[in-house]
Amino acid sequence: MTAQLEGLGESWSAILAAYEQHLQAERGLATHTVRAYLTDLESLATHAERLGVTDPADLSLRALRSWLANLQTLGRARTTIARRATSARVFTAWLTRTGQAPTDAGALLASPKAHRELPVALSQAEVRALLDTTVASLVDEGARGLRDLAILELLYATGIRVGELVGLDIDDLDRGRRVVRVLGKGSKERSVPYGLPASEAVELWLERGRPELAVDLSGAAMFLGTRGGRMDQRAVRRVVHERLAAVDGAPDIGPHGLRHTAATHLLEGGADLRSVQEILGHSSLGTTQIYTHVSTERLRSAYKLAHPRA
Repeated sequence: MTAQLEGLGESWSAILAAYEQHLQAERGLATHTVRAYLTDLESLATHAERLGVTDPADLSLRALRSWLANLQTLGRARTTIARRATSARVFTAWLTRTGQAPTDAGALLASPKAHRELPVALSQAEVRALLDTTVASLVDEGARGLRDLAILELLYATGIRVGELVGLDIDDLDRGRRVVRVLGKGSKERSVPYGLPASEAVELWLERGRPELAVDLSGAAMFLGTRGGRMDQRAVRRVVHERLAAVDGAPDIGPHGLRHTAATHLLEGGADLRSVQEILGHSSLGTTQIYTHVSTERLRSAYKLAHPRA
């Protein structure tokens, strides 16, 4: 993040560098999460210095509110402002806890309630069409088709994140028990079951597809690109978008959309919220609860279409 700190005063640069180290080493956050925190705080630091606050220890609630008001004036979305307010509160609490500020300036900082958009999820019919069209392509596409089918089946079966998928090694799958071990956010490990269709797709990929793409440097990576290296997240997103493009009427979603779809279908099928939370690796049940709203919206839509007096 050094490049992001250019242009800031010495005090802010030093504190943010120390905070970055804290997020990485002590909290074990993912690189992109650390980057998001630092980007938010660089915005705060820039605004604070304009107000004459050159030392983070001198931050006040008034300066923090001025920063959020400025973001609102610039037309930033409520979700963005809410996220940045959270970043500021976590940061000022750390400053106080570590003795780098006399008081916690962000303790009373309020933020606009973020309007949470309901996630887009495929219908069960759309999922079947997605997988059926991928199966139909296997004759012409060979190893690539087998890989893509295994990716789609596993994403839908488990609801794991795309970052968790590309990080998988072959030994992370207990193929006998049909359970996959994933390393989630905050380096938290969890085990997620998957069903027979995903198991069959994975077996086909490992037995027939992967050997065709594997090279000396492939290592133990579960999913390989065309050159034999471990697939990255961008490549997996491309796979999902391309395969969905072949399904008439299906929304253009990425791997995260398949995660939403898996969670929605689990709840619609009768799974309890706590189980879905554990499968998805959510730290808060509140994050999982959004899928109950998705199911309710689907029920409402079905009612309006079917009931004569809806």
